[in-house]
Amino acid sequence: MTQTTTDLECAGCPIRHRAVCATCDAEELEKLEQIKFYRNYEAGQPISWAGDEMAFVGSVVRGVASVSRTLEDGRTQMVGLLLPSDFVGRPGRATSPYDVTAVSDVTLCCFRRKPFEHLLLVAPHVAERLLEMTLDELDAAREWMLVLGRKTAREKIASLLTIIARRESVIGMTKTKGPIVVELPLTREAMADYLGLTLETVSRQISALKREGLIELDGKRRIIVPDFTALLDETGDDADGGLIA
Repeated sequence: MTQTTTDLECAGCPIRHRAVCATCDAEELEKLEQIKFYRNYEAGQPISWAGDEMAFVGSVVRGVASVSRTLEDGRTQMVGLLLPSDFVGRPGRATSPYDVTAVSDVTLCCFRRKPFEHLLLVAPHVAERLLEMTLDELDAAREWMLVLGRKTAREKIASLLTIIARRESVIGMTKTKGPIVVELPLTREAMADYLGLTLETVSRQISALKREGLIELDGKRRIIVPDFTALLDETGDDADGGLIA
């Protein structure tokens, strides 16, 4: 069941310096404060359905959501993940083009869509930051096209792990030096769906990375990366895309 909450303050927000409000001045923050609210979603709960009207836009504060599209014959393809600080919804578009579903328990910082669209006209820092985030999302989509289209199964698994590890490190959820702890947001079945692999292949490749010391497993979802650079070498990328220091 969706719950609306008001239990978060901007000053203590874990995504304050990564979200759409990252460069806002005090006046712009006050304007955002007037139109914001929080919503909580349980794991597996839909946030929006493709074609349905979205009365709000917002940022993921906690948790992970999947973005997918269902074809006419019932096949579903996951096309993206929304991690903390990612933006949900699109100003100027009343409906959602994709299904968005909570993978884990999710908290969204929401803004009523119409007031937010007006705010973009009068709050330049919000508009500039949203454009920057949109371009980053475009880069990420192009990177994921490469992952799905050209990389081997091993490279796909390594790429997904490094993407999540890099994001968690940047937003302060894990240490930036030494071993990195990744709370994997997807089950192995979901990873297989997302990467276009079979479940057996995903399990086999994770076991191989563990056997070679590139990752350590701590329970079903927690993965420890002892050496981020070594794992990055397994992705097949020429550039590091923002290596963790």
